[in-house]
Amino acid sequence: MSGRAQLMWDEAVTGYDFGPDHPMDPVRLALTRGLVDAFGLDRDVDVVSAKPAGASTLRLVHREDYVDAVRAASADPESADASYGLGTMDDPAFTGMHEVSAMIAGQSVGAAEAVWRGEALHAVNFAGGLHHAMPGGASGFCIYNDAALAIARLLELGAERVAYVDVDVHHGDGVQAAFWEDPRVLTISLHEHPRTLFPGTGWPEETGAGSAEGTAVNVALPAGTGDAGWLRAFHSVVPELIADFRPQVLVTQHGADTHFEDPLAHIAVSLDAQRAVQVACHDLAHTYADGRWVALGGGGYAVVEVVPRSWTHLVAVAAGRPIEPETVIPESWRQEAFARTRQSAPRRMTDGRWPVSWKDWESGYDPADRLDQAVLATRRAVFPLRGLLP
Repeated sequence: MSGRAQLMWDEAVTGYDFGPDHPMDPVRLALTRGLVDAFGLDRDVDVVSAKPAGASTLRLVHREDYVDAVRAASADPESADASYGLGTMDDPAFTGMHEVSAMIAGQSVGAAEAVWRGEALHAVNFAGGLHHAMPGGASGFCIYNDAALAIARLLELGAERVAYVDVDVHHGDGVQAAFWEDPRVLTISLHEHPRTLFPGTGWPEETGAGSAEGTAVNVALPAGTGDAGWLRAFHSVVPELIADFRPQVLVTQHGADTHFEDPLAHIAVSLDAQRAVQVACHDLAHTYADGRWVALGGGGYAVVEVVPRSWTHLVAVAAGRPIEPETVIPESWRQEAFARTRQSAPRRMTDGRWPVSWKDWESGYDPADRLDQAVLATRRAVFPLRGLLP
């Protein structure tokens, strides 16, 4: 197995563009790639472009009629069929939509193949993590669900247990839906409570169906949760479940929209806490999955201040060359960011919260604390189904 990480990248992914007024600005991808290069991380990873996901791959998760509808809207955006979630405010149709969505999906599938076959120990596709797309419809800025497709491809290649951990501020509903009845896939999502944020799902009682009961896990965090609470929730749920499930591959989604600067949500997490969870996911992969780790991007709408720094940290962790939080950002990148966006870029790779700290679950439970109530609700819903104590 190669000890080097792969960075999945094709310039074409920056064509995933819903238009100038849409919050998902593809400049966030270009700026992330630029910051990766500014730190010289492109020399520590193998930069690889996989082929777009073809029809048979897309059908591992998506219905054929939906793929046909995306193709039609891609060729003629005016004809987009809203019954498939296309041509809506969240998912406006645009020329070439199918091609670029398949390209992003192909990078995540390629990452999964490389890790499974031992061509890379870790693989990152920060353009991916489009976790809301459903088998038969677009949703929440997501056309094809590259995360679910990567997992489905791992199963097709022979994986018997795949764990998916999603720390985007929004519930990973599309991935959960794809494997709701599949006991081979453990999905864990930490997200803002469905009462206060799209998509309104991800309650602790959603635990999977049939033989897969206990393989869907949801931690619904109260709005306003900060670093200590977010990290406490992660460490109170994720490691114990991963240790029990023993995945052969760990797939993680690192939406940067948990950040306190993000305009679309209400969780108040710092870049430093996001980096801490990236490191924790890396370590879980090495402890329980022989190091096999596929890491994806996701949401994130503070496109200069947050996203490039967060995902550059992710690439650095995967490359085995983590960037110290206090590191100064190269001036050349800050000038590029200003030239592209007319926004002033941050000066360091930290929000000044490092080192972050939290209390372990074993240190005690506060019944009056809303964060602790959320964690306990999840543990009570899922842990007994897996033979674990809540």
